[in-house]
This record gives sequence, C-alpha cells and structure tokens, in this order.
Amino acid sequence: MLPITRACAYIGLARSTYYERPATKCRADAPIADALNQVVAKNGRWGFRLCFDYLRNQGHVWNHKRVWRIYKQLGLNLPRRTKKRLPKMPKCPLIAPNQPNTIWALDFMYDTLQYGRPFRTLNVIDESNREALAIEIDISLPSARVIRVLEQLEEICGLPQAIRLDNGSEYRSVTFTEWAKSKQIELMFIQPGKPQQNAFIERFNRTYRHEVLNAYRKRLRNTY
Repeated sequence: MLPITRACAYIGLARSTYYERPATKCRADAPIADALNQVVAKNGRWGFRLCFDYLRNQGHVWNHKRVWRIYKQLGLNLPRRTKKRLPKMPKCPLIAPNQPNTIWALDFMYDTLQYGRPFRTLNVIDESNREALAIEIDISLPSARVIRVLEQLEEICGLPQAIRLDNGSEYRSVTFTEWAKSKQIELMFIQPGKPQQNAFIERFNRTYRHEVLNAYRKRLRNTY
C-alpha cells in the first residue's frame, strides 16, 4: 500500500486536493441560485425557459436539469398571482332618481383600530336624497352580513328597485345575487376601475372618512 504522498505524485494529484472536503450541495448550488435570483429580480415575468436561455447566453454551462431543480427549490415555478378577470359591464349613467327607494348605493370602507387591527364598514345610502340608511361596522362583513343589513332596512323603509355597487366579491357571490333576484332587485354593477360611476356614495365616504373615522380614536369595545 503506497503512502498518500507517493500515490498523489504517481497520479499527478496535489495533496491539498486529496485532503480537501467535497463541497456540500448547497454550496455548490449557491452560484446558480444567485444567478437565478438576479435574473428574476430584473425580469419578473420570465419563466424557466427564458431564464435558462439567458444564463446560457451569459456563458454559463450548467445542465438544464440542475438549473430546473434549483429553480423549483427557490419557489420560482409557483404560479404568480394575476389580476382577477371581471366580466365586462356596461356603463351605468349616474342619474339621481326623484323618488326614494328607487336606487340605493352600497360600498365598503376600511380602517384600523388603535392597536392596528383592521375593520370594515358597510355604507348604504339612498341616491335620491343622499340619506345614509345604514353604516354597519365589524371586523368581517361577508355577503350574508350584507343581506342581513338589507333585510333590516326592509323592515324599516322597504327595499329599492335597484342597487348600485362595485365588483366586490361579497356582491358577486351567489348568495347575494340569488337573494337580490328573489327580491326582484336589479344589481347595477359599475365598470371595473371606474369608482366615479358610483360617485354619490364615494362622496359620502369622503365625508364619513374626514368627519368620523379620522376624527376619533378607534377602540374595540366589548359588549355584554
């Protein structure tokens, strides 16, 4: 059995190379991970194939299977969130009705309590006289809660012929749309990204924001 010195000399291998420990997989993959992160940070819409071709054009000769394995480990292959597609809505002219209970307007507002917890408010107004019919406040206001508020208003002043609202998930839910259909209420959805088509309640929201929400410290009070 030859000594290590003579064996390394016989095959032309440096002793430092013989004693050097093999690099771990994380250390070996670090250059590829850094290169991928730089490419994705600069070109966020690129997929794996564009990233791999770019690295090849830069002179890197890493195997595509190895690059794909690291690409997945970094979570870059996960689907990116895209904007939810909404159906095209016709433009609804903003004309104030002359009689009450003709068209109501609904909208949500967001704010935070003193210690940072968010809450929501559901505002309901009558477009004929801009009367605030209801302001429901809670941590969560799902579609069932919206229906409950409208049913409470039904006992007080009846229901309108139509409701103007945006394309929020609570309004688009099957529960709410079926309820409106059963009550023979027309849902007048505004066009996406066009809050001016619901200008009456947007103007009310501004007043409510400045004169109420921004004017008082908001604490969560326990009721028993």
